[in-house]
This record gives sequence, structure tokens and C-alpha cells, in this order.
Amino acid sequence: MELREELFAVKLYELERQYGKLQSRLRLCRQNRHDKIREEWDRLQKECKEKELALQISVDSSRLPEVSELSRVQLNYCRQAEAILQKVIPPYVHWEEGGLTEKQTERAMLYAEYAIDFSTLAMEYALTVAMAAIDMQLTYDEQKQEANPQ
Repeated sequence: MELREELFAVKLYELERQYGKLQSRLRLCRQNRHDKIREEWDRLQKECKEKELALQISVDSSRLPEVSELSRVQLNYCRQAEAILQKVIPPYVHWEEGGLTEKQTERAMLYAEYAIDFSTLAMEYALTVAMAAIDMQLTYDEQKQEANPQ
């Protein structure tokens, strides 16, 4: 069981690290500094492309079909969310040309709110799966101990 505990500890650390990054980026947004926000936005876009590539590799090369399938779902989500985003938020390069309306801004803010809600749902799903996997591992360990008492 120790290996699984270490695996989840690593994943929990990564989740905490990503959450910390999210918080710091949101704090940056509250500073209302266009230059910093745009810099961070560019960095984030590059990270998203790298993650999409990693997902595609997982789809193509995972040894467990269910992992490949989940990676495909995540990749499709990324692509579909990006397509919706393009409808809600005009291309970044055109923002400086002016002409943004209050309605466009409200739509973008509402979309951002729902995107954050979606991430909460994904975390809850991950917790559910992790708890089920741990419960299965514990049950297996107990069955193994009962079959081979020392």
C-alpha cells in the first residue's frame, strides 16, 4: 500500500502546486496591470499547448485503455472549451483596437466563473475516484492478509 500512498502524495502535491499557481495568477489579475496580465496570459497559453500535447501522447500510448480514454475525454474537453472560448472572448490581439462592449465583458466574466466551477467538479470527481481506488486497495490488502495470516 505504501507505493499507492506515495503516488497520491505526489499527485496531491501537484494539485496544491497548481492551485497555488492559480491563486497567484488571480492575485495578479486583481492588480489591474495590463502588462503583467498579458505576460502571464501568454505563458499560460504555452502551458496549455504543452498539456494538450501531453494528453495526446497519453491517448496514443497509454498501456491501460481506460487511461487512454480518459485522456481523450480531457483532450476533447480542452478543444471544445477553447472553441467555446473563441465565441465568448474575442481574439486577444484585437482587444487594444477598442470596441469592447459591456455585454462582451459580462459574457467573458460569466464564462470564467463557470470554468472555475467546472474545475471544482473535476476535483470532486478525482477525489471520488481516489477514494474508491484506496478503498479497493485496502480491501485487497485485507483479503490478502486473511488468506495468508502470519
